[in-house]
Amino acid sequence: MTYQVFIDGQSGTTGLHLQERLANRKDITLLHIAEAERKDIHRRQELINAADIVFLCLPDAAAIEAVKLCNNEKTIIIDASTAHRTNDQWVYGLPELSPAYRQQIATAKRIANPGCYATGANCILFPLRQAGILPADYPVTIHAVSGYSGGGKTMIHDYETESPNKDLIYTRPYALGLKHKHLPEIQKVSGLAQPPIFNPQVGDFYAGMTVSIPLYSHLLYNHPGQKEVFAALMEHYKGEKFITVKEPPESGFLSAGENTGSNFLTIYVCGNDQQITITSVLDNLGKGASGAAVQNMNIALGLNEELSLI
Repeated sequence: MTYQVFIDGQSGTTGLHLQERLANRKDITLLHIAEAERKDIHRRQELINAADIVFLCLPDAAAIEAVKLCNNEKTIIIDASTAHRTNDQWVYGLPELSPAYRQQIATAKRIANPGCYATGANCILFPLRQAGILPADYPVTIHAVSGYSGGGKTMIHDYETESPNKDLIYTRPYALGLKHKHLPEIQKVSGLAQPPIFNPQVGDFYAGMTVSIPLYSHLLYNHPGQKEVFAALMEHYKGEKFITVKEPPESGFLSAGENTGSNFLTIYVCGNDQQITITSVLDNLGKGASGAAVQNMNIALGLNEELSLI
């Protein structure tokens, strides 16, 4: 069977990466929109309703508008924007969280693709909450660094050209008001009583990401050390293809680029019996965006979820 796929926002960073991942699929026909028509609401509506799968790679307001254009009950929409990630009418597209999440994706018509930082954070927080290790009221802090491709075309241009501000764009903390747009989905999915303190940074590298969460053992239920937390995460992700749990590397360093170009996510559990740091390493464009979207599509269509990803 051949599936019709339309990417609304095909010229953006995520849209382009989706096209690359799907270009050689024999079971996929990509429906393209001419550049001159990409803001033509009637042409977009035609393609959205002709598709089996629609990927929305749009700003939030445009994504909400695009959903309203769909009147084909069989069309599955996968939204890569922030617009629907905390909407109870949409399924959150992170299948490794639990069998229930994977089953919901398999039967859903509306799937919210997670944010890149949120993927890294929730892959740590959710299992610890489920295992009865992390209290809901734990004062979670998240430190993260992403490649500059996460900022889209404008930021990519700033980093890759001789910008007047070039001397200011090495590693830059941002969202200094502590109101980053990924916080609502992190809090909701992980079941925290309050939003974490989130310190994201943009690094002077194209793609890749680390998301680190430090924990005090004495504030956790039953006061587990590094080995107990490691064991809990290993058990949670047992049998998962794309998520691996590892102990600290012998080098003593982690690389944000370890999983660049892939849909893999590695969780490192470091520390000792008193203090623990857990770090997710993923590609902000892979498991943090287009890779996750393709994985969700494969699951929703009843296909092998590894297609186009291995």
